[in-house]
Amino acid sequence: MALLELKNIIKKYKLAGNEEFVALKNINVSFDKGELVSIIGESGSGKSTMMNLIGGLDSDFEGELLYKGKNIGAFKEAELVSYHKENIGFVFQSFNLISHLNLLDNVAMAMTLSNVDGETRNKRALEVLTDMGLKDHVYKKPDQISGGQKQRVAIARALVNDPDIIIADEPTGALDKETTEQVLEIIKEIAVRGKLVIMVTHSDRVAAYSSRVVKIDNGEIVGDEVGQPLKHVEEQQAATSHKKSKNLGFFAAMRLSLLNMKEKFSRNALVAFGSSIGIMSVVLMLALGNGVTGYVTDQMNSFVNPEVIEVNKPAEVEDDTPLEEMTMEQQQQAQQAQMMNVFGGSEPFTDSDIEKLSEIEHVEYVEKGFTLTALGTNTVAYGDTETMIMQFLSTSSNLIDSNLEEGSFPESGEILITETLASALGEDMIGRTIDVTIVFEGQTLTNSFEVSGIYTAGNNAVYVTYDDIDAWFSEEGIELEPNVVYLHADDASNAESIKEAIRDLGFRGSMQEAMINMFTEMLDVLTLVLTGVAGISLIVSAIMILVVLNISVVERTKEIGVLKALGARLKDIRRIFVTEAFLLGVFGGLIGVGVSYLIGLVVNHFSNNAFDFSVIQITLEYALAGMIISVAISMLASFLPANKAARLDPVESLRRE
Repeated sequence: MALLELKNIIKKYKLAGNEEFVALKNINVSFDKGELVSIIGESGSGKSTMMNLIGGLDSDFEGELLYKGKNIGAFKEAELVSYHKENIGFVFQSFNLISHLNLLDNVAMAMTLSNVDGETRNKRALEVLTDMGLKDHVYKKPDQISGGQKQRVAIARALVNDPDIIIADEPTGALDKETTEQVLEIIKEIAVRGKLVIMVTHSDRVAAYSSRVVKIDNGEIVGDEVGQPLKHVEEQQAATSHKKSKNLGFFAAMRLSLLNMKEKFSRNALVAFGSSIGIMSVVLMLALGNGVTGYVTDQMNSFVNPEVIEVNKPAEVEDDTPLEEMTMEQQQQAQQAQMMNVFGGSEPFTDSDIEKLSEIEHVEYVEKGFTLTALGTNTVAYGDTETMIMQFLSTSSNLIDSNLEEGSFPESGEILITETLASALGEDMIGRTIDVTIVFEGQTLTNSFEVSGIYTAGNNAVYVTYDDIDAWFSEEGIELEPNVVYLHADDASNAESIKEAIRDLGFRGSMQEAMINMFTEMLDVLTLVLTGVAGISLIVSAIMILVVLNISVVERTKEIGVLKALGARLKDIRRIFVTEAFLLGVFGGLIGVGVSYLIGLVVNHFSNNAFDFSVIQITLEYALAGMIISVAISMLASFLPANKAARLDPVESLRRE
């Protein structure tokens, strides 16, 4: 059985207007190992078409093309890929070396596509290049060697996987006379060692080296003659022969991508920098939102003891009548309940409530408190000066020394007033006696207290000890019930878990906590809006990467044809381009995050001087999010160019100049 047989091969091309052109007409011919066959004919005779079919670059034909008895035309993609990698090697007229790879990598490419380890493929490639007399040039680029040397590299690439068949398409067409003879001797030596070598040529001089000459004209074989006999030697098996070929691995694809990106370094650096602008904008907006939220929270929390958690009991509104249907009295009650739910002191705590709160994990003890909030009914007076107070509160360990502007916290018979009240009542209020008037449960109550200190936190509020309030109310026949309690945590780090447990029990936190949550939500929304606006630049980045990769596909069309001829799958071609996009995304993300950190350092330098706070707070999560977004955008943008590259016709690609 012949190594290669063509039986009744017909090849047609579709032309415009549903016309057909028959390039090959009923071709019947066979070839065997050890032959050096020249297929000669004029341009357009069909010889190159025949070679494309034999090489497995074109599977759309009629008839049977048998390799070791198996029809190549019926091969599935995996079988065709294996055929290219293991059984056939190509030598092209224009060399078709990959310009950004050195000679060693060019020759090892077929093994790279088979995922052969680096040491093995480099050893084999060096061995073949040494046989071609190129040992001293292996790390040069193709543009650093002569035409004859390039063709010897192309021959080495064809031989590296020790195939049965070598197809040489006009192998001496671009060479001078002396170099032509050297290359033909090398090709002849390959056939002498037992390979089937098929040369496509229109040169009688080249054909004279052959052991067989097949003439083709107008798509038909018109001659098949015996030429110069070859003196065969025993076929030598290559050291690498022949494990089952694998496919291009991720790291091999990454290396190929890096080598190509290095060749176009300036362009890729600009693309990565351009895409980094969007990432930088997103990261900075998120970091700014995080910093401003942290600043607001820090400022609000600076007014209270971090180890003390204020607890309020929501007011129950029994009347669910729509507001427009309520009486004036009902509306006032509803508004009062709503105000109490906002400012605290809404409902008194029972002993059962306090017991539940004291049982929360990490709570050391519970402190009772009282707060009364009103607008326009509660006042303080000193001499002839009277001013409204918004809140009347009991003192607690929630008050902190840093907010005490002057004086001391109140003891029995004393009162702590806020800075705004002190300004309204007069200068130097410490030690002065003021009259406090409040309205509680329909009664107007008045009492006198000595000012012990001025407190900076709060607005129009006064603080009296819980025992003084209890004694005052008792004198008026009122039983004091705590309507606010303070939980003391064993450690500030456990405050959040305690707050969560409070909410689970149906209670709520302080007005300050509610305000922090409100501001945080507002800032979160604002941050998302700003991030969304910044994210528009990511679309521009994606379009830019898509355009650059499309340009790359056009520039590398012939390279893609070579890779397919060497056995690259559709997946391999896609993987190379997607990997390049992945690397662009990684580099763009690194630049974006890195520049964000630098900008953050500069901005924080000034904000720390002005506010003693870093307003740009880049977290690890934001940095990782920036990297992930950058990579995702780049890879999404790569799918169309990668698919375009994968679907290029290898025959048309190899013709591309």
